[in-house]
Amino acid sequence: MPTDLDAAWTRLEAAGAAARDRRIVDLFEAEPDRLDTLVLDACGLRLDLSKQPWTKADLAVALDLAEAAEVEAARARLFSGQAVNASEDRAALHMALRAPNGAAFKAQGVPVSAEVEATRDQIRRFAEAVRSGAVLGASGKPFRSIVHIGIGGSDLGPRLIWEALRPLEPVIELRFAANVDPAEAALALAGLDPAQTLIVVVSKTFTTQETLANAEVARAWLRAALGPAADSHLVAVSAAPAVAQAFGVPADQVFAFWDWVGGRYSIWSAVGLSCAVALGFEAFEALLAGAAAMDGHFLTAPLGRNAPVMLALAHIFNRNGLGRPLRAVIPYAQRLRLFASFLQQLEMESNGKRVSQAGQPLTRGSAAAVFGDAGTNGQHAFFQQLHQGTDVVPVDFVAVAQASEGEPASQTKLLANVIAQAEALLVGRSAEDVRAELEAKGAPQARIEALVPQRTFPGDRPSSFILMDRLTPERLGALIALYEHKVFVEGVLWGVNSFDQWGVELGKTLAARILPELEGQTRNPHDPSTVALIDLLKD
Repeated sequence: MPTDLDAAWTRLEAAGAAARDRRIVDLFEAEPDRLDTLVLDACGLRLDLSKQPWTKADLAVALDLAEAAEVEAARARLFSGQAVNASEDRAALHMALRAPNGAAFKAQGVPVSAEVEATRDQIRRFAEAVRSGAVLGASGKPFRSIVHIGIGGSDLGPRLIWEALRPLEPVIELRFAANVDPAEAALALAGLDPAQTLIVVVSKTFTTQETLANAEVARAWLRAALGPAADSHLVAVSAAPAVAQAFGVPADQVFAFWDWVGGRYSIWSAVGLSCAVALGFEAFEALLAGAAAMDGHFLTAPLGRNAPVMLALAHIFNRNGLGRPLRAVIPYAQRLRLFASFLQQLEMESNGKRVSQAGQPLTRGSAAAVFGDAGTNGQHAFFQQLHQGTDVVPVDFVAVAQASEGEPASQTKLLANVIAQAEALLVGRSAEDVRAELEAKGAPQARIEALVPQRTFPGDRPSSFILMDRLTPERLGALIALYEHKVFVEGVLWGVNSFDQWGVELGKTLAARILPELEGQTRNPHDPSTVALIDLLKD
């Protein structure tokens, strides 16, 4: 017998089917208060969902789905530290990492806030000591560069934060090495002075193959220049402190990382240490405060005025109501050019699942594939498909009202472009308008008939618009937390575990088997194609 949740999904999918027979732009006249309903402010961000394909009645259906899926109860379980990551029997308590001092978070009943605060204070003291010169390198020189080594969530978050907030002339330069491709570590180390470089290695288990390979390269580079004292330049962020110390990291330079913190949700922890040092602890603290503000909003705002919930429902309406498996994310801010890459992991690793929490095959699509780049660059790369391609690809636009550097006139041009692109996707351009323009220019009739189909834009392509006043640490923290909670809501609606990532493991396991074979050791059974590749490439 269908459950209330089944019935709610059926109503949402029916609403999506009906949306195909109307145009979004017409809804503004049919619903005069549409902006009042579908534009909301939260934590310094303005979220405009009025260009999405739903009516106010459709929104009510989507909110009914959230009620039927018991999103509020799931949210309460998340914040109370219950084992929402059921397959690994873990809490997912990244909110505790950014909570103000005095919070009382518990992970599966165990208090964690005091330990979080102690580690945060350790981060502050280390960052201030490095920046002030109270901590010096082995040869007595101050540190002027950091190489951050990690992969996945141990890399994407810090890399995004640094790119978004880095000073034009930083006191300490921050570089990253994630890929096991030897070029990555070589480029990260090139031109740096080992005597003035910290190596920060981030790995929860301190066994990640790519991270350890790059860490060994960096350690050898330090030791070649500084001798045994070079290990004082090593810092680790790990849940396996003994393993990190065995690698050579001094005990007082190992920072805690807990199993209730998923990698892609970890920037708020000591995983952000490199950013705290390179940006200054005040900037890192402000980043945490912005995310904590979004936590408070998500926890208390009613569903219909709750930014993460509303953004999730808009994405669900497109993904499941209208069968759209792709979404573009376009920040019109060069400093946020890595945001789509960050979201690829956050969304696709969290919700790219084919079975439910109970292990049953899903009966509807889960996470959309995410891609994107900074505007206006993307306009000259893939916007052709967004405007005139055969598939409708919803877009999330992110814009910053005021630039923090550069020419104000250029910022105005940037804003004109993002507003125009959202409007163009919405309204399109009719064949009649194209014909009239060409006729006014005196084009021959045969030329007009040839060009009209090429220059017609169908429009009716949905977008969300997120606007922040300035790109500050607080606003960036709120933006990232907005999407974290959005992903959680979607996971609840689809019934998946947003906090495990078993799909990552198989390839890693097989790589560990294949590596010895490439080094000329014992052969394992493989398919014929894999055997041929190993034979071609082995030592």
